[in-house]
Amino acid sequence: MPHAHLTLDPHFTVGRINRRLFGSFVEHLGRCVYDGIYEPGHPTANSQGFRTDVIALVRELGTTTIRYPGGNFVSGYRWEDGVGPRAQRPNRLDLAWHSTESNDVGLDEFAGWLKDVDADLMYAVNLGTRGTQEALDVLEYANIDSGTALSDQRIANGTPKPHAIGMWCLGNEMDGPWQLGHGTAMDYAQLAGKTARAMRQIDPDLELVVCGSSSATMPTFGEWERTVLLETYHDVDFISCHAYYEPHGDDFASFLASAVSMDSFIESVVATADHVKAVLHSEKTINLSFDEWNVWYQSRYNEVDKITDANVWPQAPRLLEDSYSVLDAVVFGNLMIALLRHADRVTSASLAQLVNVIAPIMTEPNGPAWRQSTFYPFAITSRLAQGTVLELKLSSPTVHTDAYGEVSMIDSVATHDETTGASAVFLVNRSLTETLDVRIDVSRLGVSRIVSAETLHDADIHAKNTLDDPLRVTPHSNGTASLDAGTVTVTLPPVSWTALALH
Repeated sequence: MPHAHLTLDPHFTVGRINRRLFGSFVEHLGRCVYDGIYEPGHPTANSQGFRTDVIALVRELGTTTIRYPGGNFVSGYRWEDGVGPRAQRPNRLDLAWHSTESNDVGLDEFAGWLKDVDADLMYAVNLGTRGTQEALDVLEYANIDSGTALSDQRIANGTPKPHAIGMWCLGNEMDGPWQLGHGTAMDYAQLAGKTARAMRQIDPDLELVVCGSSSATMPTFGEWERTVLLETYHDVDFISCHAYYEPHGDDFASFLASAVSMDSFIESVVATADHVKAVLHSEKTINLSFDEWNVWYQSRYNEVDKITDANVWPQAPRLLEDSYSVLDAVVFGNLMIALLRHADRVTSASLAQLVNVIAPIMTEPNGPAWRQSTFYPFAITSRLAQGTVLELKLSSPTVHTDAYGEVSMIDSVATHDETTGASAVFLVNRSLTETLDVRIDVSRLGVSRIVSAETLHDADIHAKNTLDDPLRVTPHSNGTASLDAGTVTVTLPPVSWTALALH
């Protein structure tokens, strides 16, 4: 049986964990909002029409910040359509997802729902079909206490206190030709910079996210970031990254190594941002908001789900409702490892998305809600990863992949909270066939016990949770974990994700 070895030392750290790393994303897309978080006729619906069974699952998931209302949707969105009396709100065409938007849920309702799930709002403004004035308007409506036309309108609409939104996205994926309002990097950068400076005249303490590339495979990747940051560096705090992963054919070995691509993406954007910092002789550092990431079977959307009929504009259609397997959950858990590994520069991230649409939580209209396989790595990591990410010394066998060459069979990240003494180690076995023994030197952490050892694994890597079998895939206690003389030993089955809680 192959072996791997890890060494942990609290004196060697990557950076403190920003709780925003455990953010998510709600877009007006498919059944994410309607028949997802919001279903007034459901047996569990509260007085505002939101499903309380979903609220409970979102709280269990441990999301901290939720990006809203898009996504591609936001580039055609008129925020004022979603406030005020529902009877007066218009139906609109959503060009991004070829649907009809009822506007039954808007800024005020969503902000109220966030209080129920104990999460903060990260709001995206429309810089596709709109611009600076509309961004200023929604900022005034949301954040000014009272005494102006728009703040008083919010109060009249039933929300006396401002929403106090601190983090704002300046548009969405403006590098993409599919995006309403898409233009050149300079076109976008000038609009984003102008909008950022205007918004800061209302509140200089806002945290602003400028659009980076929608994928590292975009032909403008790298040059887009350089151009946008040269124009906006002094006006923004973050640049965004978006990435989705899926297997290609039966190349599961490469799919299991998807975090290698995420690592490269992050390091390339950091290098570009720091290059611009040097060119501008700035003391400020731009961090990354990885505000869309997930496993997404985009090929299925393009081949099956996509609506193109000019006469068909359904409300809340079933779109992007991927059903996630054990294999998907292991890759997903590895992507979380990659995000944590770069905690010094990735200080915000949003799992896309939250409910029904490429989501860890699924619902059925007038029926149950259940956890997908990907729910568990997110919820457990959010709960256990506290304090500071540690530098790892890792020795591991390798596996061959067609996409990335030889990669480490084991990938891992560790965290330590010096205040509580709690530590956590997250591990992935990328091998399709090999079981692996791992020895972890924790002597420098003063670990006295293993609090828990949970592994997500199944003999059938394609096993999934479904409406008919919602508990088919769950983590199980890993009975091989032991502690002796400052060394933790654990056995990892092939295609598995494991979390160790230590104290």
